[in-house]
Amino acid sequence: MEEGDKVHITASHKDLEKFMISAGIYERKIKSAMIIGGGRIAFYLTKQLAEIGIKVKIIDNNEKNCEKLSALLPKAEVVCADGTDQDVLLEEGIEYMDACVSMTGIDEENVIISLYASKCNVPKVITKVNRLSIINMLESIGIESVISPKDITANQIVRYVRAKANKGDSGIETLYKIVDKKAEAIEFIANKNVSFLGIPLKKLKTKDNLLVAGIMRGNKLIVPSGDDFIKAGDSVIIVTTNSFLTSLEDILA
Repeated sequence: MEEGDKVHITASHKDLEKFMISAGIYERKIKSAMIIGGGRIAFYLTKQLAEIGIKVKIIDNNEKNCEKLSALLPKAEVVCADGTDQDVLLEEGIEYMDACVSMTGIDEENVIISLYASKCNVPKVITKVNRLSIINMLESIGIESVISPKDITANQIVRYVRAKANKGDSGIETLYKIVDKKAEAIEFIANKNVSFLGIPLKKLKTKDNLLVAGIMRGNKLIVPSGDDFIKAGDSVIIVTTNSFLTSLEDILA
């Protein structure tokens, strides 16, 4: 590993948090979040964040939409104002937020808001963009946490199609494109028909450029060594540059 490399870590949320704290990357839990834009994604995001105890403030400039959100999200604070206005953001306390998510309907607005939130030293800044072509450019200006509804939808379609094409042993549960889409992190659920259950991983001949990154057994995350093995019911995380895996059996060479 060299300076400037991007490192992708696979771990449970609890173990990842411990690692980040020990490494000095993460010092506090997110307790408050500001969401700019009150669309459908903002509604569902706010609902989930509120359920885990995070205080959410939504800023949207549509009065009717704000009234609707206030009624549907009683645990959130909804402010009817222009989220692209610096004075509004300062007045609403962006400098004291643990996270800021910019998800208006205009990519340029989201980028500007995120840059300003970063300037205000908000620890976690997330940007929604619709144009996939600008995602790589955003990293060059310091915006690294980017979400794209189109990209997420495409991943879900790929997961569904490839799961339908599996050989019947263990299809794809979840799929994520990582490292600029050059690799995939895929979750499989192993059932009793998998041919290599109970066999130590070091004895399996797997495809090149493939890593068994994690095994979730019940509530326990196993970071596998060569002596570990897969049991029926395990959730298995595979990281690979092979784009044609449709089942757990496909990891074998």
